[in-house]
Amino acid sequence: MSNFTRDQAINLRSQLLRASVQCSERCLYQSAKWVAELASSLKDPADFNSQDDPDTDVPMGDGYPPDNIPIFSTSEDEEESRLEAQEIGNYLLAKSYFDCREYDRCAAVFLPLGPAPSVSSSGSPEAGNHTPRRAAKGKGKAPAQSPEAKQRFRSSRIPRLSQKSLFLALYAKYMAGEKRKDEDSEMIMGPMDTGATINKELVEIARRLEDWFQERTVQGKEAQNQGWLEYLYGVILVKSNSNEDAKEYLTKSVHQNPFIWSAWLELRDLLGNVEALRTITPKLPHHLFAILFNLDVNQCLYQTSPDTHNAITELLKAFPTSHYLQTQRALLFYHSKDYEESESLFSSIIHSDPHRLDSLDHYSNVLYVMSNRPKLAFLAQLATATDKFRPETCCIIGNYYSLKSEHEKAVMYFRRALTLDRQFLSAWTLMGHEYVEMKNTHAAIESYRRAVDINRKDYRAWYGLGQTYEVLEMHHYALFYFQRAAALRPYDKQMWQALGACYDKIDRPVQAIKAYKRALVANMAYIEPSSSFGSSLSGDYTNVFLDPELLYPIAILHERLQEFEEAASFMELVVAQEEGPGVHPDEMVGGGVEDEEGGQGTGVTVTTSKARMWLARWAYQRGDEKRAMELANELCEDGFEVEEAKALVRDLRARMEARSAK
Repeated sequence: MSNFTRDQAINLRSQLLRASVQCSERCLYQSAKWVAELASSLKDPADFNSQDDPDTDVPMGDGYPPDNIPIFSTSEDEEESRLEAQEIGNYLLAKSYFDCREYDRCAAVFLPLGPAPSVSSSGSPEAGNHTPRRAAKGKGKAPAQSPEAKQRFRSSRIPRLSQKSLFLALYAKYMAGEKRKDEDSEMIMGPMDTGATINKELVEIARRLEDWFQERTVQGKEAQNQGWLEYLYGVILVKSNSNEDAKEYLTKSVHQNPFIWSAWLELRDLLGNVEALRTITPKLPHHLFAILFNLDVNQCLYQTSPDTHNAITELLKAFPTSHYLQTQRALLFYHSKDYEESESLFSSIIHSDPHRLDSLDHYSNVLYVMSNRPKLAFLAQLATATDKFRPETCCIIGNYYSLKSEHEKAVMYFRRALTLDRQFLSAWTLMGHEYVEMKNTHAAIESYRRAVDINRKDYRAWYGLGQTYEVLEMHHYALFYFQRAAALRPYDKQMWQALGACYDKIDRPVQAIKAYKRALVANMAYIEPSSSFGSSLSGDYTNVFLDPELLYPIAILHERLQEFEEAASFMELVVAQEEGPGVHPDEMVGGGVEDEEGGQGTGVTVTTSKARMWLARWAYQRGDEKRAMELANELCEDGFEVEEAKALVRDLRARMEARSAK
């Protein structure tokens, strides 16, 4: 990205500004804002190398290049341009209605009143399982059409409109349906709030679009499609749970117009794992937005690899002030639990743009985990002063009250966030956490389920469901949800630790051991890829810190399986963690270590004392009285397991005295 010439940078900025104008004309305001911010963050073209004359000075200003960005965009297609010119008065009227949230009036400017003619024999629109009929495929050659079909096109109730006006009208219908859906929905988490309310306009919009696509195919005009209506049809298909068809139309949309960021976002939400991303990447256009899309998907899939960070670094060379890119990096640090770095980045974003509320709910999560109450209070005040009726603001305030252990108030603000936006994922997940704290397991399960319905990639909701079912002692249910969470976060030890504990409780010790070992691997700084945990500790396991809270249950499970040598090996590792990495269990002498340069360890804890007690009994049973006495004496000094250690010392002394009496 840093290899742009000056001319390329000017051209890119011009294209981004045009894309922002086009999104704004079609009332896709979030995309218009995002693209405009990206254009604004592009490095000054004067700082790029000029391909022709490096010494040429390019005058810069807020409006450069001054003659290339019209107030209204115009189509390059002659017919479309003529239609847009004819419709300009009606278009401005319709757009003003849309901006005033009078969606039905906006649609009525261009579309006749009443439902569209029934042209599809596909399923019922009820229950959200209607699958819109797909437009005919084909390039260049139009499929043979019957006279009846041609007559149906001629008698279509869609008037002859430009693609811009048709999109605005159908999008207004979609928004009218969404508005009515919200109005028909019950109170958040109320007795009748099942989340099953549907947008009743979807079927009509789908049929109108299907007719339009088929007519374009018949007329051989598919190449002149602008991508906006393909994007809208993709949204309808997503709402109808036709995800594969939605991917196809959204891919068409970004090929026809790569600057439709809304289409990229819809496509992102359809990708559930890294494999799906790898599959679809070759089908996408080679474009700047494809790079940004790839980065966004990797962040959403919690891929905190160096490659992802390097991609952000390269993009920041071209867009040095992009808050979007800085936020993506902050979120990557948040996902990798590097909260200090994440907090620092979010803080710098707020310093440079204190009125920006996007993604600040994640910043409040970071401050919550860090227990940084003063900064969280400041963030809540800042967000409230900016816009108290934003879902992000309500989530920030909810996190603040949660940190103060005022869970009822926290729930109130999370519900307020959902009243403003029922699709706001963070609020559902955080509200589930609060209900768990309040011991309201039924409400917690419902909150987590609604979060999963919105985004099946949210590991926190899956993990929360597992925890809630564990509280209810429904371990088989919990196992399923922990497995889903671990699949989304394979390098998070917390997921595997919960999975191991769940396997243990349903008496599946072999699987429990495997899960705990996966947790160890996730928590280790280094491990040989080909190695496995066994009785031989010849690998690099002693050169890294291993969590004794994971090692101890592995040892106990081996004991349950009558694998005492394995159990003893892991108990030795538990004790070794008192002194830290770089220490082999055989080097432990009297609770100390000969090499004073060993790493920082845990010190004596309840878990390491239990492991030392187990090893003392193990040595006693094997007749190694000297080793057993050493371990027992260490326990007497530790302050944990003292009574059992003293009893073992008495037994050892009695045995020694009995032997000496003979």
